[in-house]
Amino acid sequence: MSKEKTAIVWFTNNLRVSDNSTLSLALKNHTRVVCAYCFNKSTFEGSLYGFKRISKYRTKFLIESVSNLKTNLEANNIPLFVYYGKPEKKLSELFLSLNAGFLYVQKETTKEETKLIDAVENCLPRNVIVKKIFDQFLIHPNLLDFNREKKLKSFSSFRKRAEKIELKIKLNQCVKKNKNNLIQNTTELPSLESLGFKQFNTNPNSCFTFIGGENHAYSRIEDYLFKTKKIRTYKTTRNGLIGIDYSSKLSTWLANGSISSRTIYSKILEHESDFGRNESTYWLIFELLWRDFFKHISIVHSKTLFLRGGMQKKHVLWKKDKQLIDSWINGRTDEPFVNSNMIELKKTGWMSNRGRQITSSYFTKNLGLDWRVGAAYFESALVDYDVHSNYGNWQYVAGVGNDFKSRSFDIPWQAKTYDRNKEHQSIWLKNKK
Repeated sequence: MSKEKTAIVWFTNNLRVSDNSTLSLALKNHTRVVCAYCFNKSTFEGSLYGFKRISKYRTKFLIESVSNLKTNLEANNIPLFVYYGKPEKKLSELFLSLNAGFLYVQKETTKEETKLIDAVENCLPRNVIVKKIFDQFLIHPNLLDFNREKKLKSFSSFRKRAEKIELKIKLNQCVKKNKNNLIQNTTELPSLESLGFKQFNTNPNSCFTFIGGENHAYSRIEDYLFKTKKIRTYKTTRNGLIGIDYSSKLSTWLANGSISSRTIYSKILEHESDFGRNESTYWLIFELLWRDFFKHISIVHSKTLFLRGGMQKKHVLWKKDKQLIDSWINGRTDEPFVNSNMIELKKTGWMSNRGRQITSSYFTKNLGLDWRVGAAYFESALVDYDVHSNYGNWQYVAGVGNDFKSRSFDIPWQAKTYDRNKEHQSIWLKNKK
């Protein structure tokens, strides 16, 4: 492989320098590496079921993440070209201007993401070699090889097989390069306003101030695992609703790849080495496995992950009642506990894991609404939206996914159990406007 031919690393949902297999492989194989990120125009102009594809909360977090990525790459003498537009057009233009011969990109499994990579590849000069690397798994797909089994998997079977594998995590570190400093880069990050949003302040009742980027992800890990050691009570606090530390909040940085699940796993092992293992440290690994499960399942079920009948191809007569959907979104249902969670999401871009289960169950089981509409709204609203976890979890709750049992939540019981003193409801229902 020609080391002198310029290689371009196209960042998508892997916005980090540390433990980035795609970047590391490019740096290993080439002496001249440049990077690119494109704010996809269709994401900011498009809609699904009438919702914007991305909220102001995730957009702000994304801009911050790309900004931090740019800084960290430049510290390694690697330029990051940043664009707004159609990725296939912008990247083909960059390849022509640099006479680049290689494209490195994170390999995807879901339909829309794969289609975009294919579109970019088809627009590149014919002689460009494209390298697609799986880089968002805790357990590499080759180790489990689920793609050879075409039957539906349960999480329990996945977990049992996964936990038998002795994970030897080797984190990829960025190697400093010096041959990129002659490449001129005048591109700039877009502003929140240029992407169609007004500037805003974090809601004072928000449980956490989310700031995008790899550096902030590491700061959160340092605080949660080593400084406060709140990880040690995670199993008992994980169903909480209020406050900074009832959960790790790492899903935000995991979602756009500002941190890798491998890094978090290795940091948990480091914590256990220093302070001992307990149920809570295991439970956070357990949650990483759930996240990984949905990514693995998307390899086999990429075509059914977004279908009305889900992975089971089940025939369900879902409703699409706009009035009911609007009442759910705006926290005007007959269930105050559902309302408080939905208002928190609308005002902050965040909702607890318990809240997500309750509101999605109410949407599908109580209101009988099409789960895909609810999933699309979560895609729009959540700051930590991840395609695999979002659609996998919605199918799970709707009863069309990887769990054949029909489950529903007793909402009043959930409220009595998890918001006994109505603290969460009092915070978010006192001022709905």
